[in-house]
Amino acid sequence: MRHIRRVSVISTGTVRIRPEHVETNGTPRLWWLTTSRPWTAPRPINVYVIEHEDGLVLFDTGQDRRSVTDPSYFPGGAVGHLYRRLAAFDIPETATLSDQLHALGHDIADVRVAILSHLHQDHIGGLRELPRSAQVLAGRADLASVDKRFAVLDGLLREHIRVPGVDWVAIDPAPIQGDAIAPFERAHDVIGDGSLLLLPTPGHTSGSLSLLLRSDGLPTMLFVGDLTYDAELLAADRVPGVGTRKLLHETTRRVNQLVSRHPGTVVLAAHDPAAAGLLEAALTAEGTDR
Repeated sequence: MRHIRRVSVISTGTVRIRPEHVETNGTPRLWWLTTSRPWTAPRPINVYVIEHEDGLVLFDTGQDRRSVTDPSYFPGGAVGHLYRRLAAFDIPETATLSDQLHALGHDIADVRVAILSHLHQDHIGGLRELPRSAQVLAGRADLASVDKRFAVLDGLLREHIRVPGVDWVAIDPAPIQGDAIAPFERAHDVIGDGSLLLLPTPGHTSGSLSLLLRSDGLPTMLFVGDLTYDAELLAADRVPGVGTRKLLHETTRRVNQLVSRHPGTVVLAAHDPAAAGLLEAALTAEGTDR
């Protein structure tokens, strides 16, 4: 049975980051964050739009445009300086989540579920735009980290995450039977029909989640958030410079094993410039009208 009608990608602007952010060179994060001079070319801030027969599902919600229009959006002082060193955003006026969905022919009021791969600013930016009827799913470990004393140093902006009225669902993937998603042994079935499975993929954050999509008439897709910034780097086990390096390598190897067991799986990251083309090519090869 075909549960998913269409998959699309939209971008809420672009971001430039440091080369060491994309791929670690072995130096500690604080060192390259305070000393690195070059920026990458602009990279997309991707949101994946999944048209399930039971309603609209989003994977991530992008960056809030207020982050480039409101001087008080980010912390001040030394912490704010680190945020400015980490990323530089360009978010046009029409790059809001609502506007981008409208361009696809959707009303944001139709969003049933929004899945957050993790809770960094460029993934939670659409929270205030979502309808209060939408469920918002995030890893339990990440949600628990939001209220820690120094959460802001881990990239968690509490005032932009703890949005009044958001229907949070803390996800802790449960053991599953069989080896259909081996080497993963735990998953959370988002809708209940097996078409959208959340997998624990820690490394970038302790509660990072990836989404495995399986539906008749569509290629298998794996949305990995910030586990990588380039699908080719992930395939080569070359990991980013933000996160716990050991966990990033362990999770990357598990993801690559899963992909090798299911040839043709499309790996789609949040800031991979090639992601839109990879999705388009996969849907074309499958004979699917995007």
